[in-house]
Amino acid sequence: MNAPKKKQTVGRLKSRPQFLAVRAGEKRKGSLFLLEVLDRQAPDTDPRVGFTVTKKHGNAVERNRMRRRLKEAVRLNAAFAMQPGHDYVIVARRDVLDAPFARLAAQLAERIKARPKNARSPATDSRKV
Repeated sequence: MNAPKKKQTVGRLKSRPQFLAVRAGEKRKGSLFLLEVLDRQAPDTDPRVGFTVTKKHGNAVERNRMRRRLKEAVRLNAAFAMQPGHDYVIVARRDVLDAPFARLAAQLAERIKARPKNARSPATDSRKV
């Protein structure tokens, strides 16, 4: 029998200094949100995620709905793609409210899996510079 695949746990960013630290990392833009990623250089720790929805995107009801949709997309589709030792901040855009959930989840998973623009592929790592 195959052993069940262990689901990766994802921690939460809760304090302002944690969110501000992630701003120094890489930014991955999408049509529905901005994803900020910071490698904490601690590969043995669980990834952490935080959500930001600014007041310019609507009243409290709309902002909470955006946040809930993003949390559910992370829980169902994107947590598996998060790398250990990384922090992720998802900054919502207004379009998160009206986008089909499947599109939201797919874009989130795609942005999380994306490699940094300045990263070298494994095939070119062995080349002499």
